[in-house]
Amino acid sequence: MKTWMKWLAAGVASVGLMGSALAQERGTKEEAIAMTKAAFEHIKKVGAEKAYKDFTSDKAAWVKKDLYVMVYDSKAVALAHGANEKLVGKDMSAVKDANGNPVVLGLISVAAKGGGWYDYDWPDPVTKKIAPKTTYAIKQPNGDGFIGVGIYR
Repeated sequence: MKTWMKWLAAGVASVGLMGSALAQERGTKEEAIAMTKAAFEHIKKVGAEKAYKDFTSDKAAWVKKDLYVMVYDSKAVALAHGANEKLVGKDMSAVKDANGNPVVLGLISVAAKGGGWYDYDWPDPVTKKIAPKTTYAIKQPNGDGFIGVGIYR
């Protein structure tokens, strides 16, 4: 019986450690803001075309934990997307969350008003369930569209 209890305790402990490891893989609001600002500076430094390519392809530099950069123009066309390069060039103006709220158009609106957070519900890639998400969005250096990085809440 004692051996069984030791195995049970070890199993519970390992599940607890896995849960905390997964939690550590989640980005924070502060990290999302910092990555968004770094992306803004990267566009200024290397130019939009090179920066968009970097955000989409250079995962080592532009994907941290579950954070990635996305860039859209004011017409809701994806210019860069760190999680799904197949979205680049696509008009995403019709994309809505599970509650019918416009996602990309909402982010464009927040950026146009000076930047900030936009809340919506989105499929969580870890749990595969709809979860609350918030994205920090600011205008690009040229004033068009937005640069954004989101977190699951």
